[in-house]
Amino acid sequence: MTTLLHDVRATLMPGFEGATLPPWVAARLADGLASVCLYGENAPDAATVRALADAVRAARPDAIVAIDEEGGDVTRIHYATGAPYAGSAVLGRADDVAWTRSVGERVGRDVRAAGCTLTFGPVADVNVDPRNPVIGVRSFGADAALAARHVGAWVEGVQATGVATSAKHFPGHGDTAVDSHLGLPVVHASLEVLQARELAPFRAAIAAGAATIMTSHIVLPALDDVPATLSPRILQGLLRGELGFEGVIVSDALDMAGASGETGIPEAAVRALAAGCDLLCLGTATGPDGMDAIEAAVLAAVAEGRLPEARVRDAAARVRALAATSPAPLPFAELSGLDEGELDRIASTFALSDRARAWLRRVRRADRATTTVRIERAANIAAGAVPWDPFAASIVVEPGAVPDLEPGPVVVVGKDLERGSESRATLDGLRARHDVLAIDLGWSAGDCADVATFGASAAVGAAVRRWIERA
Repeated sequence: MTTLLHDVRATLMPGFEGATLPPWVAARLADGLASVCLYGENAPDAATVRALADAVRAARPDAIVAIDEEGGDVTRIHYATGAPYAGSAVLGRADDVAWTRSVGERVGRDVRAAGCTLTFGPVADVNVDPRNPVIGVRSFGADAALAARHVGAWVEGVQATGVATSAKHFPGHGDTAVDSHLGLPVVHASLEVLQARELAPFRAAIAAGAATIMTSHIVLPALDDVPATLSPRILQGLLRGELGFEGVIVSDALDMAGASGETGIPEAAVRALAAGCDLLCLGTATGPDGMDAIEAAVLAAVAEGRLPEARVRDAAARVRALAATSPAPLPFAELSGLDEGELDRIASTFALSDRARAWLRRVRRADRATTTVRIERAANIAAGAVPWDPFAASIVVEPGAVPDLEPGPVVVVGKDLERGSESRATLDGLRARHDVLAIDLGWSAGDCADVATFGASAAVGAAVRRWIERA
């Protein structure tokens, strides 16, 4: 019979630091651990991802190897170069579910060729707050019905390849201006609004057969007064009971402030299991001592009666059942690249102002060389340091700085240019001296940028370059 310690380990999904599999992870995989998550810092290139996945599989052949491959700004397989697909917001703007399904299939094949078995996507959040610092272009859009269509299509596309998906961040992280990596967001929407808006994409994911759903570390007072990850009402009552989800419930990373900022990770793990999570994502810095502490805390909670043993056994059984479906990897050579045929289609989704069209006419007519300036702000925690600037020789400035440039037309690129006054100060300063085209590769309401691309993947960047060359 499986020991309780083995069942506890089966519910834990650690990450780790570095580009080689640590001995403590390999030892636990041979002794109960059933899953590992790979992050950007583990992935200097796709070949390293595959080597790590092979090492995990050597330690436990049916292990779940999870990765954040959302097919856009958040990419792990293409962390060094940027993703070669149109991201979610671009696909939502095109509103062609067949295209979304085909991109999902490409992502699934890449995930499988990288040796991984579970991707933490799609983002099923409806991005209704344009100030959202962590969702933005990772969402298919601000309309619930549109987001639901594309979430379902993306799930179908990925899972047609044998790779499992994880719709996130339940029950919806779109209506907030707080990043749950750093704090505890509160969504004050009414129950009626949540039912009609936030839950619609998750219903679509469940209908499409999503293997897992990831929780969010947000408080929704209409449902409960604790974060969703720690709420039996939300996970067991709403997700299991009302929505009928039977797959694996995965917590978002428990090292995030919204989950463990007040209690620490071991206690957060106990509460997440008790609430209904089956698989606990732990982040990269857990280490062997941290794993020991988490395992001890869960075992103590069972002994004290705070956490039913049956809940741990059930969670472990669900994880092992998912592991049993893990597909064999595809040949690494099948990793996809940029589809040149998609670039004009991506560009057709850009939001263009009249000022952008006039700038292109002026520059084309004068046949003048342009200078490019990149406004560099801190990388989004979820995306990490993925390359996003579509131009190879940009002058890099901090938000608020105004560089001294030679006369001539200037292209300014940035992400979320409307967020804060500093980027506006840079643009205003440059516009006072130069003929400027401002391109926002983030989520834009159109107040600041002349061109809004709603994504910064490598494919979107290539589409920007082609558009400027051909417009």
